[in-house]
Amino acid sequence: MATLIRFVLAVLLPPLGVFLTYGLSTTLVINVLLTLLGWVPGIIHAVWAIAKHEEQAKQQRTV
Repeated sequence: MATLIRFVLAVLLPPLGVFLTYGLSTTLVINVLLTLLGWVPGIIHAVWAIAKHEEQAKQQRTV
């Protein structure tokens, strides 16, 4: 359920979705810059970053 909320926030407010996933990090700074350049690049990066984080977390749980 938390993942779904992060993905919805990634579409509505991309930096917020990234912040909830990564906290204060370079990923957040990149997302803020992309969102300032345009809303769509920010969404694409946010969805990709959250999906990548979830994939890595899933791999760590199975090991």
